[in-house]
Amino acid sequence: MKVFVAGASGVLGRALVPQLVARGHDVVGMTRSASKQELVRSLGARPVVADALDPDAVAQAVASAEPEVIVHELTALSGKLSMTEMRHPDRSSLAIMTNRLRIEGTDHLLAAGRAVGARRVVAQSFGAFRWARTGGPVLTEADPLDPDPPGPLRPALVGILHVERTVPAIEWGEGLVLRYGGFYGPGTAISLAPDAPMAAPIRKRLFPVIGGGRGVWSHVHIDDAAAATVAAVDHGPPGIYNIVDDEPAPVLEWLPALASALDAKPPRHIPRWLGRLAAGEAATIMMTDSRGASNAKAKHELGWQPRYASWRIGFAQGLG
Repeated sequence: MKVFVAGASGVLGRALVPQLVARGHDVVGMTRSASKQELVRSLGARPVVADALDPDAVAQAVASAEPEVIVHELTALSGKLSMTEMRHPDRSSLAIMTNRLRIEGTDHLLAAGRAVGARRVVAQSFGAFRWARTGGPVLTEADPLDPDPPGPLRPALVGILHVERTVPAIEWGEGLVLRYGGFYGPGTAISLAPDAPMAAPIRKRLFPVIGGGRGVWSHVHIDDAAAATVAAVDHGPPGIYNIVDDEPAPVLEWLPALASALDAKPPRHIPRWLGRLAAGEAATIMMTDSRGASNAKAKHELGWQPRYASWRIGFAQGLG
């Protein structure tokens, strides 16, 4: 099929485009920067330069590609958020721009897709720790989201919710939204790179376990996230899907394992009250009260199976 990937030069786009090409798809990759055209071309796609916040530019780029499927992977994060920005995403210019891409960029892509008769849209969302802090440790797409999220997270959730409400509701095609877990692997915030945003503070023992570390997180290797996206391009009914590995786990389990994989000392432990002062309420809730995500729906409906079924294997073998 003809597939249009918006955000082709991003972290996920760089893993996704080669997999789409390997499946035999004809891929056009949109990037905002003219300097990244060669990167997109090296991945196997035909590059097109357009600003996702310019509706006319998006319309022209999509019209020239005439895609059957549009894949929306637009963010401004690029795996480069600092720890300060992670603690205060409402103050991060990158997070604010990502919010615009998830609102305005989504609307522009949907309008362009409708105009050219695209039959399918696959869009990025986030599902590592968004559920209401009730019920069991692992929740599904049918379970409620947090009705009262921590203040610093609320601005970013506006964009995420916009994607989740608009894409599955399109009437002219099939809209699928993929709630990716926390990425790890090459190019992400958790990798062997010395400046990886989460890896660097873990090596310095500046990423402690807060409270009992009972907050459950869901991870996914970047290549597995790309494979799930390829599956969603090919088939699956409209709706929302959690794209995570098979083993959501509390911070108390996965963080020491990650530190070991990074050749770092075990993380420190600090009480919850100190965590609030040092890291903020949002990070404290993530560490102590968050819920994980089930991938059962994606495995059943998309026929997807992660190569790294558990972060235990992925951290040991897939960070490089």
